[in-house]
Amino acid sequence: MLLIVPADAPFVLDPIPGVDVLSYDPDADLSDEHLAADAAVIWGFASPIIDQLVPAPNLRWIQTLTAGPDPVLAAGFPERVEVTTGRGFHDETVAEHAVALTLAGLRQIPETLAAQADHRWADELSGFRPLHDGKTLTTLIGARVTIWGFGSIGRTAAARFTAFGATVTGVARSAGERDGFAVVATEDVDQLLANTDVLVLVLPKSPATDHVLDARRLALLPSHAWVINVGRGNAIDEDALVAALQAGTLGGAALDVFETEPLPADSPLWDAPRAILTPHNAGGRPLHTKEFITDNLRRLLAGETLRNLAPR
Repeated sequence: MLLIVPADAPFVLDPIPGVDVLSYDPDADLSDEHLAADAAVIWGFASPIIDQLVPAPNLRWIQTLTAGPDPVLAAGFPERVEVTTGRGFHDETVAEHAVALTLAGLRQIPETLAAQADHRWADELSGFRPLHDGKTLTTLIGARVTIWGFGSIGRTAAARFTAFGATVTGVARSAGERDGFAVVATEDVDQLLANTDVLVLVLPKSPATDHVLDARRLALLPSHAWVINVGRGNAIDEDALVAALQAGTLGGAALDVFETEPLPADSPLWDAPRAILTPHNAGGRPLHTKEFITDNLRRLLAGETLRNLAPR
């Protein structure tokens, strides 16, 4: 069996009997040798080789290194090609980024850096400040954090936020309890938003998640609340978000994902007040990949069910 792997993959597989591994340049066209592959590991998010692989005659398995396989599933691969996702590869790094974005906003790091660039001691940021004044959120201690999208990344983030003293509630398709955290059903999220200090979105891209955070729901949040998005950019109505930030009816927003990526230079998000933007770099450093892919390879060779299969 021939497995092709990107040359910049963050792992080197140990030899497996019956498996030949061939590397490829993820930014170049695949050769005929690559297109003879039985299996492929790809980054998966906007990878330029996806369309090239669709007609590969022997292909029967694709492993993405991203948690979301949307571009692969939309490419039109034959039914024989099984797609497995990188769910779990990015839990720790994306959770870390979500906390970092939140703390940067709450502790006014952008304002501090702007003052530093001007060689100015920012008196307005120093001195005595109440822990909770109901007007400005400055700490995670005692903060009410809602994580909408309570899969493996959401649950990992919940533990990180809890370590900083926050109380976390999850939102998922069904209510209950997961990993010790209370979870509210999606249809009841509106009731939760009014008591949310930090709303963290970790939603996948699908028609059901398009603009779930719209003008109406933004208005339900307290005026000091922060919105953090480390899921997919389609979840937020960006025009409504900018309007809320400009009107001062929202404490701030920190976004790692956007409806259009790269974010266009003329997007009003660039200049929106109290907005922190990062270039979709919360993940990009998949963990535990070698062990997972080796296990799936053995399963494929043995005719067993693969882990992290994406519904087709």
